[in-house]
Amino acid sequence: MSAPAVAPLRLVVLISGRGSNLMAIAAQCANGQLNARTVLVIADQPEAAGLGWAAAQGIPAQAIAATQFRADGVFDRAAFEQALASAIDAGQPDLIILAGFMRVLSAGFVARYAGRLLNIHPSLLPAYKGLHTHERVLAAGELQHGASVHFVTAELDGGPVVLQASVPVLPGDDAASLAARVQTQEHLIYPQVIHWIAEQRLQWLQGLVVMDGQPLLMPLQWTTEST
Repeated sequence: MSAPAVAPLRLVVLISGRGSNLMAIAAQCANGQLNARTVLVIADQPEAAGLGWAAAQGIPAQAIAATQFRADGVFDRAAFEQALASAIDAGQPDLIILAGFMRVLSAGFVARYAGRLLNIHPSLLPAYKGLHTHERVLAAGELQHGASVHFVTAELDGGPVVLQASVPVLPGDDAASLAARVQTQEHLIYPQVIHWIAEQRLQWLQGLVVMDGQPLLMPLQWTTEST
């Protein structure tokens, strides 16, 4: 007697722009490589190109414009996050995927979804947290760069890292060429981490990341054997 089929993970994906990682994840969902489906795409920018792409694929998509949340001329993060959480909860996600979502989330928001929030950052964390990573790597004369998939905690780009991919910094690289090479790796490692969660190989247990039943003490490194 065969084992019962595991229901696909329900993904809500948050974007601010084109959503290239959204597209990579959705492609693997569509071709059966990933037992998951994107049930909702949310952007904090109404003009985000990823919204139109998602709608064209038949994926529900909506904008929650950050510019609409102002109090005395200042961004009202609490009101924005309340609206964002309401939209997320309506999608009943198993995972919330930050895919180029350019908003810092409050500790309270992160705690609400502890263990269900994933992010991808364009550096080999803990190095080069924050913005402009490619420019900073080049300015520092680094020989290696890369990307990291991590669980989100209240510390900016500081949650437990699951999987990293490295790329060499080549002579003649500029920020654009380096970013393109890093992004190619992002499109491989982000779906892979989601796949491990879908297979129940990767789990978040009260703040501890467990892989294949063992605490994950160091980030895994991407190779062709990582699957």
